[in-house]
Amino acid sequence: MSQSQFVSKCTVDALQTAARTLLEGNLVAFPTETVYGLGADALNKQAVARIYEVKGRPADHPLIVHIHSMQVMGQWVDDVPEYAIALARDFWPGPMTLIFKRSSLAQDFITGSQDTVGVRVPNHVVALALLEAFHNLGGRGVAAPSANRFGHVSPTTAIAVSDELSDFLKPEDQVMDGGPSAVGVESTIIDCTGELPRILRPGAITEEMIKESTGLKELAPSSQFESTPRVSGSLEKHYAPAAKVLLDQTPVAGQGFIAPSRRVTPTGVTRLAAPKNSNEFARDLYAALRKADELGLNEVVIEQPQGDGIEIAIRDRLMRASKGR
Repeated sequence: MSQSQFVSKCTVDALQTAARTLLEGNLVAFPTETVYGLGADALNKQAVARIYEVKGRPADHPLIVHIHSMQVMGQWVDDVPEYAIALARDFWPGPMTLIFKRSSLAQDFITGSQDTVGVRVPNHVVALALLEAFHNLGGRGVAAPSANRFGHVSPTTAIAVSDELSDFLKPEDQVMDGGPSAVGVESTIIDCTGELPRILRPGAITEEMIKESTGLKELAPSSQFESTPRVSGSLEKHYAPAAKVLLDQTPVAGQGFIAPSRRVTPTGVTRLAAPKNSNEFARDLYAALRKADELGLNEVVIEQPQGDGIEIAIRDRLMRASKGR
């Protein structure tokens, strides 16, 4: 099926149609500020099962519930600590997912049979308009992982979604085109089930930002415990293109190269991205990895950005990408 049969420009009519499409049990891929998500009605078990089917995603991997406002968070979660309220006030809408003990509304098919659930209010005009339209029709939340095949590079444009998933979608499904994602790496996931917040997946909301928001001097250590909830993007191998990802090497002819703009491209090397700063690096990274595959490159050399902000999230994604699919 051709891309154009799925991809919709985000008119008011298209958003209303997309909200009804979700309520009818179909899938809608939509833009967020981080990456594009593949959404289904979070209360519809059959619709959610199709997300797993389309992505080829293991059934025990939980999904994030996207809501239009922190005011409805209480429908999905129990036991919200004070620090989590501070985080939601400061960073929602935004690139942050909070993990809580689930309410009875959050079923096993959303949570991967865990007793926790992740919720987020995305900061994208199209995502928020879609979620609000869905809410106004009686919807409670939209479950949405990234709109790509499991373990592959997350999509940051509607065309990337369509290229990857159109063979798996039905005519009733929809892809909303809201332009390129502004952040480019997935949301920070914060475990809010303990006395202190714990970062389970780094993103644009950093440890320093969390401390400043909550007034806490320390966070719980990020190391994976047995008791830590399973979350998206925590597998050792993830976010990987078909090309082999090599980190912090000197590229040679025939390889692709992603590095800060100050780095010169050696002869015979294909420059895939030359970001001027770390925010640009995050925004351009996934599109550059997809470009490597489009060009048929076998290997991509990436010079990792250094720093303690969004650079931590970039290095996390690159470490997983370098392990292959």
